Amino acid sequence: MGKRRRGERPSARPVLLGGTIAVVVAGAGLTAWALSGDGGSGGAAGGGKPEIPKGPPSAVEMSRTAEGFLTAWRGGDVEAAAALTDDASAARAALTGFRKDAKAGAPVLTPGTKAGATLPFTVRTTVTGGGNSQPLSYGSELTVVRRASDGKVLVGWKPSVVHPELKAGDRLVTGDAGTPPIKALDRSGGELTAKKYPSLVGVLDALRERYGDKAGGKPGVELRIVRAAPDKGAKGPKDAADATGTAGSKAAEKVPDKTLLTLAEGTPGTVRTTIDAGAQSAAEKETAKRKQASVVLLKPSSGEILAVANSRPEGFNTAFQGSLAPGSTMKIVSAALLLEKDLAKSDKKHPCPKYSSYGGWKFQNLEKFQIKNGTFRASFASSCNTAFITQSKKLKDDDLTKLAQDVFGLGRDNWSIGVPSFDGSVPVQQDASKAASLIGQGGVRANPLNMASVAATAKTGTFKQPYLVAPDVDDRTLARTPRAMDGDAQRQLRDLLQYTATSGSAAEAMAGLGADIGAKTGSAEVDGQKKPNGWFTAWRGDVAAAAVVQEGGRGGKSAGPLVAKLLKSS
Repeated sequence: MGKRRRGERPSARPVLLGGTIAVVVAGAGLTAWALSGDGGSGGAAGGGKPEIPKGPPSAVEMSRTAEGFLTAWRGGDVEAAAALTDDASAARAALTGFRKDAKAGAPVLTPGTKAGATLPFTVRTTVTGGGNSQPLSYGSELTVVRRASDGKVLVGWKPSVVHPELKAGDRLVTGDAGTPPIKALDRSGGELTAKKYPSLVGVLDALRERYGDKAGGKPGVELRIVRAAPDKGAKGPKDAADATGTAGSKAAEKVPDKTLLTLAEGTPGTVRTTIDAGAQSAAEKETAKRKQASVVLLKPSSGEILAVANSRPEGFNTAFQGSLAPGSTMKIVSAALLLEKDLAKSDKKHPCPKYSSYGGWKFQNLEKFQIKNGTFRASFASSCNTAFITQSKKLKDDDLTKLAQDVFGLGRDNWSIGVPSFDGSVPVQQDASKAASLIGQGGVRANPLNMASVAATAKTGTFKQPYLVAPDVDDRTLARTPRAMDGDAQRQLRDLLQYTATSGSAAEAMAGLGADIGAKTGSAEVDGQKKPNGWFTAWRGDVAAAAVVQEGGRGGKSAGPLVAKLLKSS
């Protein structure tokens, strides 16, 4: 090598360090970064077997690895960036796809302030397609971990490192849109947009996914997230505390692709929905005031869905797809069962003790109340748990399941509302779980869509499958049930719900809503939560509604005012 002349600036040069290529840069303010990602642990003294480093990465190791990864990605060195992760193969595919499939240019990656082993950063790039280019900017983050097998400090690989909305198997793709855009219309012909109605973001994506090819539009050029194919073996949540998952085969429905950037506009087709603009606006406003609230409004006479809203509109659509224990709102179905089997009469005496045991479990009422010499009407209106538990021994294990399916349409896995939904689940249970199911715990799962439908069926006596898009749009068949509710049982059930709305646990929330009303409160205990989920379902005239406020406490206080406000404005 020739000698460097005096005053000459040093240049970057590759240096081989223990079999690892490092880039050494000399100059003011610059630091040398070893691209191995190794924490730099030396071998054991005396030539013994090197000790594998343990414990969380140090601040230096974290900074070295994160900076090395971002530098390699920024410079287009996919191999070097992938080598700094704990899943090089997946990282290589994702980073290659960022350039080739997403057609994104060299990114400008700006680190933020690290928090422990996590480093947030912003991504700014340009996406090109269809003869057009558009800037794209978003935030992401990476976490640095120590690999147990060899102690190396690496980026813990997740697809969300490349884009925060990517999940396993998803891809970023720029090109002709998979389906043409749509213009979704409300029941009166007004346009429904995500800007005006944030809770419809996922619904609009799902409508496009299902009806884009049928609505007469033409695709544009977009950058979009192409979702992974569903796992056909998915069964949904098994844990009773699961608050947001889906269950049954509906869990395997494909999540709609999502458009991130439009480079060339397509020609939208039109899809008319059953949404009522006024009801939707009110639902958006009321859920936005609350944490973790979800609500659905529909017409009992037809099943048409009038509104759907969630407090977190960009998140999971709990209102349509949630899988939660419905608590005492399930007593509507259980009461119908007792009434049909002549195990209760609304105006006859019915036990409501402080405690009732079944299957090895001891059940009690809220604050251990009891009703002495009271009627079933009084027990239902006060939401007495033991009034139902005492009847468990007289019921077959599958009685509740059969009635829920055959009369209320729950758990048959055949609803087709126009977008993905969960139809509820009332599995056959034994012993204590059978008793718990009667009061909406055990294995019972539902969401506001299901419980609004339950209230509607209780009012009319006949199940009408809820729907967001009329079946004649795509010639699909709506779900039906084998039979209607027994006429005498339905008259008594309607009386119970009306009494609860005027003189029972729902009376405070339903005050001033007129004569044609019915309601049921509920709360559902969830493992790990300090407060139960609050439920409320009701009807007023030809509008039924149901809401859940997760960790809201008693339903009459949390979800009740939400439902009542929407019924009043509908």
